[in-house]
Amino acid sequence: METAPGHAEVMRIVAPNPGPMTLAGTNTYLYGSEPCAVIDPGPAVVSHLEAVRTAAEGRGGIGFVLLTHSHGDHAAGAGRLGAEVVLPADGEEHAGLRALATPGHAPDHVCLLSEDGVCFSGDLVLGEGSTFVPPDGGSLATYMDSLRRVQAEQVELICPGHGPWIEDPAAKLAEYVEHREMRERRLLAALERGERSREALLAEVWDDVPAEVRPAAALVMQAHLDKLAADGRFEADLNPAHGGGWLGGQ
Repeated sequence: METAPGHAEVMRIVAPNPGPMTLAGTNTYLYGSEPCAVIDPGPAVVSHLEAVRTAAEGRGGIGFVLLTHSHGDHAAGAGRLGAEVVLPADGEEHAGLRALATPGHAPDHVCLLSEDGVCFSGDLVLGEGSTFVPPDGGSLATYMDSLRRVQAEQVELICPGHGPWIEDPAAKLAEYVEHREMRERRLLAALERGERSREALLAEVWDDVPAEVRPAAALVMQAHLDKLAADGRFEADLNPAHGGGWLGGQ
């Protein structure tokens, strides 16, 4: 466990669920004291939850369990900590934290903001790499709007759901916006050039993605295609023989 740089009220405990999508594991946070809030308790792993309970005892116990979203790697252990579990709506305040609705990665996603500039970002922004945005119609446009909502806040430190502390939030958020816009530019250029093979588009535009996360990248590509269609920037004519139609499939 580790205390946040410049913010002693924040403690991080990393869950033992490492993987390509979770990096070193899910970050569970304790915030405040007398009692503290537990943010994203992570998977239902007994050893991890015991570590969270023990750390919380030194901060006056657990007052609330707060979630950034309901995905299992963040929320599965929530009901086992013996405290009220809350996934707050936009604008709600609990334990000194204000919820900011930031859908895109998940429809129910929120960031939690403290008055002194700490943002618990869940999976909106990760300490390393980029986050997964599913292909459900408007998810990518919604995700971009969510990034810009956080950019409009006064944030000094981002505590991500996975990966290390983000001590330069403005630079990281700008990097995230540019990363998505870069993918869109490259995808649109390939489509305008006449490429219609889904496999070829993925290989060209997501050429830097490791093989183990290539299936997830294919889904993110579909989210980009959905956005381009919704924006009226490309007519849907991918050939099913070349990897599937415009909607559905990978």
